[in-house]
Amino acid sequence: MRVVWRNNVGGAMNKLDVKAFALAAGILWGGSLFILTWLQIGNYGSVDVSSVIKTYYIGYSVTPIGSVVGAVYGFFDVGIACAIFALLYNLIAKK
Repeated sequence: MRVVWRNNVGGAMNKLDVKAFALAAGILWGGSLFILTWLQIGNYGSVDVSSVIKTYYIGYSVTPIGSVVGAVYGFFDVGIACAIFALLYNLIAKK
């Protein structure tokens, strides 16, 4: 597999792959919420992040089931937000 780097100075901006960007961001944030919840379950750390997350994700709690709920909410929440961001970026990159 070859990686080819091209200098894009003065040319059009590169486009983002909307599906890949949204999927990567959703997996990253959903996985982060899952891990963060399990760290809270194990009483690791001194900051209670769960109180902030609870205000945004209905049904989220610091429990094993809550970690799955948070992961699903986080995946879709950030996945959709990043898909919109990538679409807007691609619209601007056309011009």
